[in-house]
Amino acid sequence: MALEGEKGEALNILLLAGDGIGPEIMAEAEKVLGALALPVTLDRALVGGAAYEATGHPLPPETLAKAKATDALLFGAVGDPRFDNVERHLRPEQAILGLRAELGLFANLRPAKLFAGLEDSSALRPEVASAIDLLIVRELNGDVYFGEKGTRTTPGGEREGFDVMSYSESEVRRIAHVAFQAAQGRAKRLCSVDKANVLETSQLWRDVVIEVAKDYPDVALTHMYVDNAAMQLVRNPGQFDVVVTGNLFGDILSDQASMCVGSIGLLASASLGEGRLGLYEPIHGSAPDIAGKGIANPLAMILSLAMLLRHSGGDEASAARIEAAVAKVLADGCRGADLGGTMGTAALGDAVVEALGQNDP
Repeated sequence: MALEGEKGEALNILLLAGDGIGPEIMAEAEKVLGALALPVTLDRALVGGAAYEATGHPLPPETLAKAKATDALLFGAVGDPRFDNVERHLRPEQAILGLRAELGLFANLRPAKLFAGLEDSSALRPEVASAIDLLIVRELNGDVYFGEKGTRTTPGGEREGFDVMSYSESEVRRIAHVAFQAAQGRAKRLCSVDKANVLETSQLWRDVVIEVAKDYPDVALTHMYVDNAAMQLVRNPGQFDVVVTGNLFGDILSDQASMCVGSIGLLASASLGEGRLGLYEPIHGSAPDIAGKGIANPLAMILSLAMLLRHSGGDEASAARIEAAVAKVLADGCRGADLGGTMGTAALGDAVVEALGQNDP
């Protein structure tokens, strides 16, 4: 089967394993990709703490050049406590922010769905958790993460830190279109989350989303303040289909959703821009406390590969095969330490490969 995207040619994938458990879980994603036997081209580059240690920068020019020239990036994790005290712009985490900005990746898609068999693993009651099937669409290039920031001295002589939250009309408009289009492919319900009762930034957000809604009369739009959304996500998560929100709120709510479905080790994400290029990563971070122990859950990394094949590769069939294999592995009782089991990283990857073989078309 030929894997072709918008360019009509084989998919080029840049592997960015990064720090902590990144290399371990990346190895399992490669194992799954190899089992699919797709004609892809793989390349690798340093990023995060590993890149800073080798080159003095978390996002070296060579890595950025490769990222701009590829079709898709499969990203492990960044973060290394050894570099917590270096200048902020050189910390490992700046690599992912830099990639998003440099590549124009403004839309983050984070699906959250409870897999059958994990009802008792959720922090919620099983009957509540079983209804979870939502998609969080998070804006990635604005908000306090990219606004003006710094420290200053007040007239009273105190140190004061500041981070500016801001969104332009065009930034809100483009993420709103992504969210409405995603809702059209699902249950046609979109909830926009903001804090418009307090923040002028959020009022603009709400106003623009309402304007964009006129282009999507088939999608039912609702609005919710972020504090209420956090409460509703644990009270009645089944009410949500697609949620669209800003960078800061989306970061928090998507991590909250991960515990609602049982483990942060199960949630994949896609960061997309205007074209084919996308960055795909698990949302769990580098987990340095368990790095090298062979116990990290690779399933979110493997599910991120599925999103890569779907969104950048245009290969829905292979993406669905991976997701079905992960669902089967979990339904069969395969569990890593994060879900109270004893299976290690490699064993879980092997189980997914075996399940892939059983659903081979």
